[in-house]
Amino acid sequence: MRRCSICNLGTFIISHIIPFNRSYITGLELKNIALAQKAGALSGDGKFSRECERLLEITQRVPRSLVTHSCTAALEMAAILLELRAGDEVIMPSYTFVSTANAVAMRGAVPVFVDIRPDTLNIDETLIEAAITSKTKSIWVVHYAGVACEMDAILKIATKYGLSVVEDAAQALRSTYKNKPLGGLGDFGALSFHETKNITCGEGGALLIRDLPASEQAEIVHQKGTDRRRFMSGKVDKYTWQTVGSSYLLGELASAYLRAQLEHADDITEMRRHLWRRYHEALAPVARSGLISRPSVPDHCVHNAHMYYVVLADGIDRSAVLAKLNAAGIGAVFHYVPLHSSPAGARMGRAAGLLKHTDAISAGLIRLPLWAGLSELDQDRVIAELGKVLTD
Repeated sequence: MRRCSICNLGTFIISHIIPFNRSYITGLELKNIALAQKAGALSGDGKFSRECERLLEITQRVPRSLVTHSCTAALEMAAILLELRAGDEVIMPSYTFVSTANAVAMRGAVPVFVDIRPDTLNIDETLIEAAITSKTKSIWVVHYAGVACEMDAILKIATKYGLSVVEDAAQALRSTYKNKPLGGLGDFGALSFHETKNITCGEGGALLIRDLPASEQAEIVHQKGTDRRRFMSGKVDKYTWQTVGSSYLLGELASAYLRAQLEHADDITEMRRHLWRRYHEALAPVARSGLISRPSVPDHCVHNAHMYYVVLADGIDRSAVLAKLNAAGIGAVFHYVPLHSSPAGARMGRAAGLLKHTDAISAGLIRLPLWAGLSELDQDRVIAELGKVLTD
């Protein structure tokens, strides 16, 4: 392979493993948990849950948010609220986590997979219109690596055909599109607070609701299909089963943990952005050599540095590269197996046209360690080892 200047960073001794991810601790999490425990109401929809919801409504500029036990739960709620039924079709990228499609398939609807753009790895907005049929009910977009999809074009298509839009913004808290926070541009947005996300409570999520009239129905779905929240606020004298729903609440201990994380979200995001920029600058010589391509962020998008990935050039064996990096103590990993190529995707969904970029990029993508608190010395070791593996 060709030499690149990145290898001049020097040789590092493997003294420890650099994990792919490590959750950042603000120092307030245990204090909040102790307060929640002392209050004695731990089942969810308590003080810390409400505080998290209010913070999200402010930062994401939506009239209503509901914290959930996962982003998967939030997506399932969106599918229920949109009244997806058997035979309905929902357009989405194939290059996404299984929850995006599962929430649709669980309602009997059909995921229709569209190819991604080779620059941002988001759904290619120019291919959406051709995928629309008389059965299409909704467009579900995924903001990959915290970089926004082209929402203006997507919302214009949705308006033209009378379709709803759901944003899977699992990776996109504190990211914006034309100065607008992601998750609040479509009819519904879903956030994740999983351990691997920038802001975390171990397992958690949130449903963002753009239109206030939809919030009352969302509250019912959130509370097992009952009007319990109205009962707790004194609006009804007893609560009863109103519609389909499930147990989607986030427990109060997890909400207490999340409250501390949200309070420091800006600081955590900036730490990650600093590391992202260091990766991007240091790996420029490798990209110029043609061995990799780096992430692309449009000028009108601000990302949250959720992920730093590289895509290997054709002919480079990703499995071999990962094996060598892992052997050197670098916790690098690959990402999604495209849903259209999975057994369930082939059985319950369909591809709209060729998915050539999805197939090619998914086979060559590598994610590098990135987390708030990763030392620059360890990051330099990752950069040097990647350069060494690619040029040996």
